[in-house]
Amino acid sequence: MGYIEDLRALVGTRALILTGVTVLVIDQNSRFLMVQSEKMWKLPGGFIELGESAEEACRREILEETGINIGNLQLIGVFSGKDYFTKLPNGDQYFSVNIAYVTEEILSGDLKPDEIEIQQVQIIKWSAFPKDLSERDRQIFQSFIENLILERRKGLK
Repeated sequence: MGYIEDLRALVGTRALILTGVTVLVIDQNSRFLMVQSEKMWKLPGGFIELGESAEEACRREILEETGINIGNLQLIGVFSGKDYFTKLPNGDQYFSVNIAYVTEEILSGDLKPDEIEIQQVQIIKWSAFPKDLSERDRQIFQSFIENLILERRKGLK
């Protein structure tokens, strides 16, 4: 049993605060990685386990969900609040604190979904950007683009 399952055994379905990670993986052709879970496309990631750093959780989740190993991570931002409440079909409730990163370093591996949580893994062109993103992923993409614009402006000065 994992950390979250252990907590659930103690508190039942009551709302918890859970810390998760999300990674925007960009390949050498400036395309980005998306995973399909429960018929919805999203950015890969998951919850941090006890004793694990956020960066370790990123690397573990990406490997588990997609079959690839990633390198350097840069922080995009931390996302939390009432908009991050989830109630699962089994009644479990949680508010997530999501730490989002970006990486352009794909070190090794072959894209392959875990077929447990993830049904498909795909590298997507920006022109094929999914329109039905979750609010979490939409905010992560928006923050990433805003950070890029700020970096470019700094470089022009």
